[in-house]
Amino acid sequence: MNPYEEINISLNEASKYINTKVNDGIFEMLTTPWREIVISCPIKMDNGETKVFSGYRIQHNAVRGPYKGGVRFHPDANQSEVKALSSLMTWKNALVDIPFGGAKGGIQVDPSRLSKNELYNLTKRYTLSIDKFLGPNTDIPAPDLGTNSQTMAWMMDAYGSIHGYTPAIVTGKPVELGGSIGRDSSTGRGAVFVMDEICKKQKIYPKNTNIIIQGFGQVGNWIAQIAFEKGYKITGISNVNGAILSNKGIDIPSLVKYFHANKTFDGYKNVEHVSNDDLLITKCDFLIPAAIERVITKKNADKIKAKIIIEAANHPVTPEADKILESKQIAIYPDTLVNSGGVIVSYFEWIQNLYQHQWEIERVNTELQKIITKAFADVYDNAKNKNISYRLSALALGLDRVIHTADLRGYI
Repeated sequence: MNPYEEINISLNEASKYINTKVNDGIFEMLTTPWREIVISCPIKMDNGETKVFSGYRIQHNAVRGPYKGGVRFHPDANQSEVKALSSLMTWKNALVDIPFGGAKGGIQVDPSRLSKNELYNLTKRYTLSIDKFLGPNTDIPAPDLGTNSQTMAWMMDAYGSIHGYTPAIVTGKPVELGGSIGRDSSTGRGAVFVMDEICKKQKIYPKNTNIIIQGFGQVGNWIAQIAFEKGYKITGISNVNGAILSNKGIDIPSLVKYFHANKTFDGYKNVEHVSNDDLLITKCDFLIPAAIERVITKKNADKIKAKIIIEAANHPVTPEADKILESKQIAIYPDTLVNSGGVIVSYFEWIQNLYQHQWEIERVNTELQKIITKAFADVYDNAKNKNISYRLSALALGLDRVIHTADLRGYI
């Protein structure tokens, strides 16, 4: 089963818990991307050879507004994976009630193997191959796995070379080019806001929690820093090469400084060094997958000892694993809610670009907290009222809003 089919299984189940009857035609409309762009990206490498990379931009649904979603550079960013992520963006944007549809882009490449010049040429080639399908009111890309604010600066420049200066064409840009203050930390900060709300509902004090974070990239790193500042105890954390544990809690500022200097956890003292697989099955209160997809599967789900899973990564739990975890009464707060902070602040950046007026960080964080806290309350209350999982609750809310808007616009 490919990732897109897995998403649609969950959508089909969620459609049973919405106010509108979903017939086969409506479901097909909701699960069929409106446009799938497949491109070839040939570039000249530094050694003089020409290499061709496969690129995609999947525009899933634009009923509620312009397409919105990141662009990832990763070897596994194939058409099926990108299509699944584009679908998730549709429901995520509807859940947090911002005026965007869903899209995703990707190039099948390992960015760590390319020089800066090669990455620039690849980004430019990709952007110029899809520019006619982009626009501030059409489709607005953003960073994702393997891309960053520099990538967005290059995309903005490439688009601008044809269409003129257009800062609102991408979000997640450098602040100097119209990016929003607070965008880099927004996904992680949003996840911690969700964690705060869970603690309130469960009557848990942050200092009494044991948190394990799988991943120390852009999202996991910020979750660790912000959670530590708020008094949460982080007992385990991993990066691509390995993981560390400490029952006393990890000193995150010290770890950040060490990792910045060494690019690895190897040699970090006063902790237990374990494998990434072992970290996932270590006992904890909150397990936060914050890296790649499908890390909790039917192969390891039965070994998970966390009380609550908070999905900061996209689609980290497969449908088979979902059922196993549900049978173990492990609550899962879904990616469509937890990692929505990034697209919420991207929305703020888009607004700032349209008005050419920059917000202060206090406003960004306050507005982010307001939107994601409301979305949490909607998901939590809907789940309790209908006796369904938080994942089904979140998807049902998103589905309901998309169907309602489609009906108003005359699509169905």
